[in-house]
Amino acid sequence: MVWIVVGYLSGSWLAALSVCRLAGVGDPRQFGSFNPGFSNVLRLYGSRLAAATLLLDALKAMPAVLGAKLMGYPVWLQGVVGLAVLLGHSFPLWHGFRGGKAVASAFGVLLVLVPQVALLSASIWALLAWRLKTAALASLVSALVAPLACAWLAPEYVVVVGGFSLLVLARHGLNIRRLRRGEEPPFRDS
Repeated sequence: MVWIVVGYLSGSWLAALSVCRLAGVGDPRQFGSFNPGFSNVLRLYGSRLAAATLLLDALKAMPAVLGAKLMGYPVWLQGVVGLAVLLGHSFPLWHGFRGGKAVASAFGVLLVLVPQVALLSASIWALLAWRLKTAALASLVSALVAPLACAWLAPEYVVVVGGFSLLVLARHGLNIRRLRRGEEPPFRDS
């Protein structure tokens, strides 16, 4: 199906690489956590570049999912398109399958499919990230809350959102180990 392919290809564009290249700073895959995503860009280069990365990674997730939703595809198929976006971000073909953790892209997918769950999860993420100064724990808690919120706010999407959450949790394996050891790097002050 075309929307699945479009989803994977749009997900495969890593906003952090373009944002950092345009700003004339180093490739985030070479520094910090070596992750091409919002939190590593924030730690390395500050809030302005991180905000651009977050915005673009969320926006890139929307067209394919919106297309599938507007075409009236069943919920499970909308979920497959959303999952294709997240897999594209996590395992981009043209970057040696070395991508990000899909948190910002998941926010974009959720914003289209279940906006109320997306906004609740983002609020929880922002509050925890602000209080704890670490994106990993905020991302893990938000990923766990999303399907629970979905069961309450949009039950028809709970399995789909649960699948997205499992991928985000799996992509944070190294962060979980660092959190257990107390070695997860905080955001830099900027």
